[in-house]
Amino acid sequence: MRFLRVGPLGAERPVLLADGDADGGTTGYDLSQVTGEIDGAFLGRLLDGAGAEIAALAAQGALPVLDLAGQRVGAPVARPGKVVCIGLNYRDHAEETGAELPAEPVIFMKASNTVVGPDDEVLIPRNSAKTDYEVELAVVIGRTARYLESPEAAAGVIAGYALSNDVSEREFQLERGGTWDKGKSCETFNPLGPWLVDADAVGDPQRLGLRTVVNGESRQDGSTADMIFPVHHLVWYVSQFLVLEPGDIINTGTPAGVALGRPGTPFLQPGDVMELEIDGLGRQRQVLGKA
Repeated sequence: MRFLRVGPLGAERPVLLADGDADGGTTGYDLSQVTGEIDGAFLGRLLDGAGAEIAALAAQGALPVLDLAGQRVGAPVARPGKVVCIGLNYRDHAEETGAELPAEPVIFMKASNTVVGPDDEVLIPRNSAKTDYEVELAVVIGRTARYLESPEAAAGVIAGYALSNDVSEREFQLERGGTWDKGKSCETFNPLGPWLVDADAVGDPQRLGLRTVVNGESRQDGSTADMIFPVHHLVWYVSQFLVLEPGDIINTGTPAGVALGRPGTPFLQPGDVMELEIDGLGRQRQVLGKA
């Protein structure tokens, strides 16, 4: 099942995308009578079997049908509590940036208010010199995860997956001292969506292709099979250090091809266009503006 939120900023409504619209489509079912939001509480219900009930309502014609054409798509998760990020989690990305392969996952945080819709404008921060793109698989948490016993236990707390762009300002991140967070948490720096796809529909999260195109030029073309630490290991690992709650997001790292790792590749400028996709999770398109 694929869930999304459509409508003006701050007034989005929850929607189930019709099954027949495999490539995006324009038909959905209004879920307003089922839930007020796609938030932590709703994600917990999904893991408790609410998906089957929603599918039955749609099949019975009990949910209003929506024409989604021309509507703004918001981030598929409303007000995530926190965004946990994993750095250097693809071998080729670590190599292109000259970093050693990490012995354990590299964890940093991204402000939750960076999360915007998949096609919303991304703002280059004031005084930025090196704004960069990162296509990533986002894990959406549906149950509280605290000291999970094993990576295998992680499957029980994952509500689904989404496409994420971990936009980064490299000078702020790497050349201004301190932690990475200030190069990761600028406003609009985490386009998410278009869809939240439930874990069953995604299947094996380690078999997904990820791609980024900037101004029509292919920049990233990788696979989650190349992760150093796979998804379930990451969720288990993060739960040993902080409590994951329903609605939290984990960005799981990016493959090679970022501007930081491509000598001579220009960093992002106002007017540039980023297009990202992950197999089965949809596509994003952002135009760069100025803060």
